[in-house]
Amino acid sequence: MERIVSLCPSNTEILYLLGLKDRIVGVDDYSDWPKEVNRLPKCGPDLDIDIDKVKSLRPDLVIASLSVPGMEKNIEGLKREGIPHLILAPNRIGDIADNIRRTGEAAGVGERGKQVADRFLQRLEEIRKRIPQGRPRLRLYWEWWPKPVFTPGGRNWLSEVSTLVGGENIFGDMDRESVQTDWEEVARREPDVALIVWTGVPIERVRKERILTRPPWQGRPFAQESRIHILEEGWYCRPSPRLLTGIEYLAHRLYPERFSPPDPDAPLGRDWAL
Repeated sequence: MERIVSLCPSNTEILYLLGLKDRIVGVDDYSDWPKEVNRLPKCGPDLDIDIDKVKSLRPDLVIASLSVPGMEKNIEGLKREGIPHLILAPNRIGDIADNIRRTGEAAGVGERGKQVADRFLQRLEEIRKRIPQGRPRLRLYWEWWPKPVFTPGGRNWLSEVSTLVGGENIFGDMDRESVQTDWEEVARREPDVALIVWTGVPIERVRKERILTRPPWQGRPFAQESRIHILEEGWYCRPSPRLLTGIEYLAHRLYPERFSPPDPDAPLGRDWAL
C-alpha cells in the first residue's frame, strides 16, 4: 500500500510507529503526533471527514476507527465511494496490539506489525512489574468531558490502565465503554484521585481551579489540588502505543520513587524512538 490516509489520531500514531510515515498522504485535523504530521494534507475533523478530499488523495488504503463515536458516517462515505479501507474498533488494551498487527498486514508490513505489537505488550508487562504491590488500591476517577460528564466504563482500556497502575476505575462496574454521569455521582463514589483528560482539549486550556470549585465536590477529600491531575489527553484517550507514555507518566505521578517521567517521543522505549 503506497498511499495511506488516516482518519483519526490513534491510527496516524500507529502508522508512524510502523515506519510508514512516507506512505501517509493525508490525515484528520486532530492528528498531531509526531509534529511532522502537521505538514500533511488535512481531511477535516475526525467526526466530519471530507470524503471528497480523501478521494482526491487517491489512497490505496484508508484507516478508520470506531474508537471515535460517530466514525460510522465516514465509513459509510468510504463505502459509497468504493474507497479501500480498514476499520479498527479497539476497546481494550489487547485490541491495540491486535490493531497494530492488522494495520501492518493491511499496509504490507506484517512482520513489522508483529514486532511493534509484541514490543507494546512487553513494555506493558515491564511497567506492571515495577508497580508497588500489597498497597490499598487507589480509587481513580477519569474525566473525559465535564458537561455533560463522560467517563470510561468497565469495557474501556482506561479501566485496565487503572488496574495496571495499582488502582481501580470507580466506574469500572459499568459494563460499557463510556458512561454519562454527573459530578454528584462522582462524589458519591468517593474517588481518591481525579484524572482529567478532556478529549480533544489541549492540556493548557484545562483550568484546575474551575474543577476544584465544583459545588458537589466541596469538602470531599479528593477535591484537593494534590489529588486532581490534569493529564495530556493524547496519552490516554487514543488507543495507540502512546498509551504507554500515559501509563508511565501516571505511574510517575503515583510512585515518583519508582518511575521517572517518560520520554514522550519514545512510547515503545528509547531504542524504538522515531
